[in-house]
Amino acid sequence: METKITKDQRRVEVCYSPALFPVYYSNNDCIVVVIDVFRATSAICTAFHHGVKKIIPISTVDEARTYKSKGMLVAAERNGEVVDGFDFGNSPFNYMNPKLKGETIVLTTTNGTKAIECARAADSMIIGSFLNLDAVCEYLADKEKDVILLCAGWKDRFNMEDTLFAGAVVNQLKKNPVFKGLADSSLAADHLYELAKDDLEGFLKKTSHRNRLAKLDLEKDIAYCLQQNISKVVPIYKGNALTL
Repeated sequence: METKITKDQRRVEVCYSPALFPVYYSNNDCIVVVIDVFRATSAICTAFHHGVKKIIPISTVDEARTYKSKGMLVAAERNGEVVDGFDFGNSPFNYMNPKLKGETIVLTTTNGTKAIECARAADSMIIGSFLNLDAVCEYLADKEKDVILLCAGWKDRFNMEDTLFAGAVVNQLKKNPVFKGLADSSLAADHLYELAKDDLEGFLKKTSHRNRLAKLDLEKDIAYCLQQNISKVVPIYKGNALTL
């Protein structure tokens, strides 16, 4: 039997794939947290932390080429690598460049921007990563809305790193008495996080996307993306762009 939620309580659900989002998204009055730990949402948080003004997420490489032809600064990644002809991809280290301060960046990635596209109809959408974990939880606690934690996964498939971040958020929110509506998906993510929290990198050692990135010599990116609370930014989707 489903837990009955009163009007002063809030529900928290974890959607493990963008393909499942229409199943979870039945209530427009909610906040969707888009999660792509390796590496899109970590890169987005890093960009804003280092002074980027705006990020325009788009779905396709063809769209990216159109923006590029107009002289825009465009980042494009597919399968972990920078797409030929573009300025950079989704490594967080690309976004630490002081020259990007105050700039608008167009971004397309394999999984993260697809998840953003799925959630565009939501009343509110923010970006989450381990880098801004506490800031995300504080933001959610301050809003009187249900929460959907949307994992970008890998090409519509479940992945572990996004699930662990979702679990970390649930782990904090469940301590707040207003968050009583923990769906089974939230309980599962929380349980996985409890198992992994003392050694996230070790827990993820054998996971597919971590090893995919390791083969591309991106171990430095992996270590960076698993750092917790090094930024207080909460990127918010407004109009067609992410801002602070």
